[in-house]
Amino acid sequence: MNNSDKTKPLTDADQELFRELYQTHYRRVYSLCLRMTQDISDAEDLTQEVFVRLFRTVGSFRGDSAFTTWLHRLTVNHVLMHLRKHKRRLRSEQLTEDEEMPAQGAAGNKPKNIVDRILLSEVMAKLPDGYREAVILHDIHGSEHKEIARRKGRSEGTSKSQLHKARVTLRALITQPAPAQPVHHDGYRSIC
Repeated sequence: MNNSDKTKPLTDADQELFRELYQTHYRRVYSLCLRMTQDISDAEDLTQEVFVRLFRTVGSFRGDSAFTTWLHRLTVNHVLMHLRKHKRRLRSEQLTEDEEMPAQGAAGNKPKNIVDRILLSEVMAKLPDGYREAVILHDIHGSEHKEIARRKGRSEGTSKSQLHKARVTLRALITQPAPAQPVHHDGYRSIC
């Protein structure tokens, strides 16, 4: 390896630029990792790994698309690679000596996960449009309030307020007890 192949030390300007990239895009990357893994610890680790990878590969960004689009793709690819590795590791740990999968696989939580998703989509549908947009853009897509305000033509304060009210409303809708079902004269509850 000759001297021209060695990497040069970072200048203060390079370090500051990378710090700004991190501060600007951290929430978006973390949000995406969390949404894909549904695990806080994995999301934190993967977010750090994505930024290390970004640091190493930022020179390959050609500008054919928006930087955020490129970073999104970089993040998705990294998380998918992690999930594939994790899935293989889980599978190999679950194999018995006869090389058969145990009766209860990793799909044990699937019904509960589906029920949670149905509940969430029903509750989200009950939110007013502005609240629902605020949750989707901020919590799901990882957009900053400034960006949401610009896209929706409203102030940052309105975006923050709508997100807060949406979260309060979601919490109330999710935690409220199910409505009581009428009891018939025979003592049984109506199913319909």
